[in-house]
Amino acid sequence: MPDPTDTTARAAFDPATVDLTPQRGVVTVFSDIWCSFAHIAIHRLHATRARLGLAEQVSFDLRAFPLELLNDAPSPRPGTDSEVARMASLEPAAGWQLWQAKDWSYPSTTLPALEAVLAAKEQSLHASEQLDLGLRRAFWAESRTISHRKVILDVAKDTGAVDVEALAEALDDGRARRTLSDHAAVSRTDRVNCSPHLFLSDGSDYANPGINVGWEGGYGIGWPVINSDDAKVYEDILLRAATE
Repeated sequence: MPDPTDTTARAAFDPATVDLTPQRGVVTVFSDIWCSFAHIAIHRLHATRARLGLAEQVSFDLRAFPLELLNDAPSPRPGTDSEVARMASLEPAAGWQLWQAKDWSYPSTTLPALEAVLAAKEQSLHASEQLDLGLRRAFWAESRTISHRKVILDVAKDTGAVDVEALAEALDDGRARRTLSDHAAVSRTDRVNCSPHLFLSDGSDYANPGINVGWEGGYGIGWPVINSDDAKVYEDILLRAATE
């Protein structure tokens, strides 16, 4: 991992040269935790992998598509609120609810949570993907403040897959922060189109897999209009990842 104090290394980073193609048995996923479409995608990846019996054959390499850095602003709560009912009807099992905690506890950022998911990859892809899944459920289904360090570590403990002390140390020294910034730089290019965007070892990629969406009104004012939804695409994605 680049030294965050090394300005030469920073200047040398070229997002156009980052290899987005994973090895066989891995699905690379760019996404944000704030994104309801990514919440569906991550749920479907986990559920379909389990149903196909591919837990030992396929892993998820989670990368950040940090919307607040790309948009230079926090994600507006009216936007996420407007998505809950419509997206929940597509995939109820992912877990959803309108924000139930105090208004002031609504997370103003997902950067600490995204950084934690990246830091957990030092332990294993499994630890990272379980933390990522837990944080998404904590936000979308449990109204927990995933911007808060204690909440992140509590979710990590609940997974049973993350070394919480090691994660706390990684958060304290910020070792994954440079990686988060690099992922943001890659996300700004036309190589990554949206959250979620999946990449496979055979060179294929899937932007917002299976869902074709439009909007009625502006974001945070109107609501998503789902033109089509084909959840079976996840079977193809996982079988490709396991065999290609």
